Amino acid sequence: MNERARQIARSILTGFERHFSFFQEITSSARERFEHADWEAVRAASVKRISSYDERVNETLTKVRATFGIRTLEEQLWQRVKIAYMDLLQRHSRPELAETFYNSVFCRLFERKYYNNDMIFLESVADRQELAERYRGYLSFHTRDGGVDTCIWEILSAFYFNLTHADLSKDVHNIARALEARSGFGPEAMGDLRIDVLEFPFFRNKAAYIIGRVVHEGNSHPFIVPLNNIEGMGLVADALLITEEEAEAVFSFARAYFVVKTPVPAATVAFLQDLMPDKPVAELYMSIGFHKQAKNEFYRDFLHHLDNSSDHFSIAPGTPGLVMVVFTLPSYPYVFKVIKDRFPPQKDVTHELIERRYLQVKMHDRVGRMADTLEFSEVAFPLARFSPELLEVLKNEVTSQVDVGGDNLVIKHLYIEKRMLPLDVYLEQADEVCTRAALEEWGLAIKQLIGVNIFPGDLLFKNFGVTDSGKVVFYDYDEICYLTECHFRKIPPPAFPEDELSSEAWYSAGPNEIFPEEFPTFLSTDPRIRRMLMQLHRDLFDYRYWQRRQEDVKKGIHGDVFPYPQSVRFDTRLRPEAQAASSL
Repeated sequence: MNERARQIARSILTGFERHFSFFQEITSSARERFEHADWEAVRAASVKRISSYDERVNETLTKVRATFGIRTLEEQLWQRVKIAYMDLLQRHSRPELAETFYNSVFCRLFERKYYNNDMIFLESVADRQELAERYRGYLSFHTRDGGVDTCIWEILSAFYFNLTHADLSKDVHNIARALEARSGFGPEAMGDLRIDVLEFPFFRNKAAYIIGRVVHEGNSHPFIVPLNNIEGMGLVADALLITEEEAEAVFSFARAYFVVKTPVPAATVAFLQDLMPDKPVAELYMSIGFHKQAKNEFYRDFLHHLDNSSDHFSIAPGTPGLVMVVFTLPSYPYVFKVIKDRFPPQKDVTHELIERRYLQVKMHDRVGRMADTLEFSEVAFPLARFSPELLEVLKNEVTSQVDVGGDNLVIKHLYIEKRMLPLDVYLEQADEVCTRAALEEWGLAIKQLIGVNIFPGDLLFKNFGVTDSGKVVFYDYDEICYLTECHFRKIPPPAFPEDELSSEAWYSAGPNEIFPEEFPTFLSTDPRIRRMLMQLHRDLFDYRYWQRRQEDVKKGIHGDVFPYPQSVRFDTRLRPEAQAASSL
């Protein structure tokens, strides 16, 4: 192996170490931001952390080109570079992340035809099980050493916040009693439990989460305690979450990313996977801020699924979009979205604007109501797996984004989202009870989004999806904007009585002017649904409601949105009803 290959490998790894150092610097400051209740700094740091990866990749790319005179691919050289890089990672604590960084640099240097396992890490060589075993990453506490209450007190005391608990004894009591009441192990097991908790708290918005598990005779369930900083009062334990479903909701794909120190990310992810065995590894990496790693994990899983399935890509169910072509693989729980080449007149957007809005969603607090996306470029699909109908749509609607070569169809740019049942399709088959519940969820989704300064733009049911748990999530972002950019108005009275009989509106809307009274008209023609909407969310059709919410946002007042049911929260009398802080 020649010295030039080693030097290139070292340069790329040095670039990765710079990236991870920067990433950890932002992460390490999370505790201080939480303790000082500096919620604006929390949001700014989250945005900065997401954008830092591409900055470090481009920095490394420039250095490699300039230092080693890289212009074209020398296959034997880069095969040796990869081998040298693998040698450098043999005892590395974050090899899977370093592999992904290497891939990012290589793929920006060279053409797609060279993306094979000889050149990049299509397959990871990192031994993640060994990493998880070598780096424990969690603390263990035992109820046999003094009982449940003492064990909980020791857990809360192990996290050295520069804040005192508003009432530590009450927090201990609440958590201990909830564990005794809700644990599936039963009262007789309470004296022989082990509780493992990850050594660093998980920060998101205005909460710090203790993430752990309760273990008894080889079985386990989650142990998650959200701690709130109640300004002027101190720390308060808000709930104890002990089911897999509750854990999955906290780590939902529609939530903002956690900020947590992860010296060995593979060990952290292995622990989380034990809590949520059904959650894909890609989503777990995404949830703790490693979105590029999540893309790598997703793509590997996707290739494996293609090798082990035979169904065809087809047009996704639901009303076709005006901006995106959306298709899916029935056996795989995701949808693939490609921006169309042309848009109808009513859609005043461009490719660049749509991309900016999708990025805006990734950077924003999604409060559990906006689906996260994975953005990919130059993705090769097996051509034989596409249905004729879908191929025809792609040929007509996204010609500029598609290349066919040999056995592959390459899409130049696309977004991938978790698949949900479109709300309009759901309502067509729902009974009265389910319809009412879904419409209640639809309105709550909108109210929670506007509470964090997001106006969805297009409120039609087809732009919302229903998850397996019945939650309604927004997923169409081409018209989103900040709530504070909008002008909500009452429809002016007609100049003449006959104006109301005209097929054309007697009033016009200027830029970002919105008339909430119009919403029921275009949402549904079904009298039953309109009646339910007026019963459940009449306020959404009143311009004054929207204006009040705008004023709240301008004052920094955001409603709290909890990623767990109100029913599991502890006594909330310590908390003000409304606080000037973001969602949890």
